[in-house]
Amino acid sequence: MLDRREVAILVSGGIDSAVLSVDLTRHYSRVHPIYVRFGLRWETAELQGLRAFLHEVANPTLAPLVILDEPVSEVYGDHWSVRGSSVPNDESPDEAVYLPGRNLLLVTKAAVWCRLRGVELLALGSLAANPFPDSTPEFDRALERALTRGMGGSIRLIRPYDQLVKADVMRRAEGLPIASTFSCLDPIGGRHCGACNKCAERRRAFGSVGIPDPTSYARTPATAN
Repeated sequence: MLDRREVAILVSGGIDSAVLSVDLTRHYSRVHPIYVRFGLRWETAELQGLRAFLHEVANPTLAPLVILDEPVSEVYGDHWSVRGSSVPNDESPDEAVYLPGRNLLLVTKAAVWCRLRGVELLALGSLAANPFPDSTPEFDRALERALTRGMGGSIRLIRPYDQLVKADVMRRAEGLPIASTFSCLDPIGGRHCGACNKCAERRRAFGSVGIPDPTSYARTPATAN
């Protein structure tokens, strides 16, 4: 049964949130994709991929993309995600890509947008294997209570994929233009670098369900150095 309420979703250019944004259109009357721009090194290419995906999907239930700015360069300084070196490579653990406070800022910014427009549901694309301390169910419930109390209105954070792993999401992506999605920490000329942590994760995602990877990589891990 269709839920007549509207829902917002925090989107990146990656596969998980892209697929979830379409999934939500099957359950809610209106879906508002929200991208929060921090000024990170991959965001130009990521936004290009996200816009391409949404254009190709052309789902009338999806509202126009909302872009909110939350610059972090002053606090992140020379962190690799902004302008530093030592981008986590394809052999690094997932914990290496943790960005302190990012999920907190993402959710808070988007929640304020929702509150001012009467949207009471904000969807997050967190998966079961997410290792970050500010992306656990317990953290999100606590943040939900703080946001509701602090803004004087109800906001509910929903995690539709929090029992799924990447392979589950890939199976849900059948028929969607996921080749347009983007998930890379160090783009080269707007292309996936092919050598970072996220490019390795992307390769594994396609491999997990036996789908040929259509991604154009600038380099391969063997020649990355």
